[in-house]
Amino acid sequence: MACSIPGYAQPRHSFALGDSVFLLDNRPFQMICGEMHYARIPREAWRQRMKMAKAMGLNTIGTYVFWNIQEPEKGKFDFSGNNDIAAFVRTAQEESLWVVLRPSPYVCAEWEFGGYPYWLQNENGLVVRSKEQKYLNEYKQYLMALGKQLAPLQVNHGGNILMIQVENEYGSYGDNREYLEINRKIFQKAGFDGLLFTADQANDVARGFLPGSLPALNGIDNPQRIRQLVRRYNNGKGPYYVAEWYPAWFDWWGSPHHVVPPEKYTAQLDSMLSAGISVNMYMFHGGTTRGFMNGANYNDKSPYEPQISSYDYDAPLDEAGNATPKFMAFRSVIQKHLPPGQTLPDVPAAKPAISIDDIQFRETTGIFNILSSPKINQRLLTFEDLHQAYGFVLYRTKLNGGAKGKLAVMGLRDYALVFINGRRAGILDRRLGDSSINVEMPQGSVTLDILVENLGRINFGPYLLNNKKGITQKVLFNNQELENWQMFSLPLDDINAIKRSAAAKKYTEAPVLRRGNFNLVKTGDSYLDMSRWGKGVVWVNGYNLGRYWNVGPQQTIYVPGEWLKPGNNEIVVLELIKPQQAILRGIEKPSLSN
Repeated sequence: MACSIPGYAQPRHSFALGDSVFLLDNRPFQMICGEMHYARIPREAWRQRMKMAKAMGLNTIGTYVFWNIQEPEKGKFDFSGNNDIAAFVRTAQEESLWVVLRPSPYVCAEWEFGGYPYWLQNENGLVVRSKEQKYLNEYKQYLMALGKQLAPLQVNHGGNILMIQVENEYGSYGDNREYLEINRKIFQKAGFDGLLFTADQANDVARGFLPGSLPALNGIDNPQRIRQLVRRYNNGKGPYYVAEWYPAWFDWWGSPHHVVPPEKYTAQLDSMLSAGISVNMYMFHGGTTRGFMNGANYNDKSPYEPQISSYDYDAPLDEAGNATPKFMAFRSVIQKHLPPGQTLPDVPAAKPAISIDDIQFRETTGIFNILSSPKINQRLLTFEDLHQAYGFVLYRTKLNGGAKGKLAVMGLRDYALVFINGRRAGILDRRLGDSSINVEMPQGSVTLDILVENLGRINFGPYLLNNKKGITQKVLFNNQELENWQMFSLPLDDINAIKRSAAAKKYTEAPVLRRGNFNLVKTGDSYLDMSRWGKGVVWVNGYNLGRYWNVGPQQTIYVPGEWLKPGNNEIVVLELIKPQQAILRGIEKPSLSN
């Protein structure tokens, strides 16, 4: 396929559905696709990851588009830097890769709120994934903005986008065909006039398919069953596309790291390719869910399960973009199915990795010393009430002391440190069902502080509409509701803007921001060893690298070499529960298991 050359028109291609195969320029075409997400990979590394995809034998890349990074606040769109999805698609074209685009407003993807922007919850009466008009209005505005970026990059306009997904596993959520048809019309109005498809788990296709659009399948690898299902919901015809084939799985805090040996999946991949079925590996390369963008799972049978920052996924390409044994095994399978005379590119060498000598932190700022002006209200306000998407909120009130009893935080979302006159009294963790602690209030006026962390909004299941953060109900002390609150927003969205001041001695158990520097002669990927630390967030050179937590399984934080520089580099660590910790180092290999 032609590369994208600025200033020159690209040849238009045709892409169509045959009775059993895809047709690219009227010739049979089997997609061997791998999922990787632009937002989980440093922009500077997109091309390297795509070269690795080519080396494994992929001809197509699949990616979600995340509404909440493209429109982080209502009406304010951001397609710059790492959010430049059009640049990601064009880079794939330059690397001779096709793209399957998945811009359904709901993506799941172990991503905060399943990709929905937090501010939708501030629209009174709005119901996501429904025909409710406020939702449809916001959805249309977003899709129209996205269409301006991406519609010109469809294959029928000279681009490399082969297909566009109009909803994502809708059958696991609802069964309203009229809603799906509205989706399709919105996509078409936004300029997506190429092939549209839906994707559902095998048991949900009946509820999630849309007549006239290809019904793709997720989580299935039996060729006979794939053909049966697609034909049943596609007028007796193909082609056959598995939109999510899982060669591994993701992790959440407090669970074991998931590892699945490649030999468990090579036969399945071989059988699907032999049967002419097109496949998208979810994930080919997971990358990292940086910042505060991880999602969480929750249902009536399982506890709240926020996902870790590493999205390594035990994928063929590891978190740093290097080939794994799974990569080599799948490459061998794909090589068997190449046309006669075609060979795969050599596998690029592993990226350089470096260790970083002990980083000494010479500056410490207590979190109580960086508070801005509070919002004052009789009752508690959520993150959404405060127009805050992510990060932390400090709730403060004063009460008369001289009593002991139970302090109950009702509707905690999701993790709280409780302080009485600056001393830590306890920790509450939604994962564990914690909602109360026994405390003793000293004599006199008492300051009660509750620092709450948003650990990630639910991204899948029936509770998408029950996703507000902070303290969502009330706080009781000995069954009496506490009122008259100050609420301090701590979004920590620009670490360089945080004012610096010394840690106040009376807050010796309070969270701290530790700043340090390290010098490098050469750059490369590294992994910060957080195994002696407690819980928090790390920034390097202004980039939020994600969360760490001693409950595991993740024990390191990946530092992309692309974001390091020779000479001086700055690091900032927010440590919540071990403020005395002050030594850190970078190692050459990750530790994703306890």
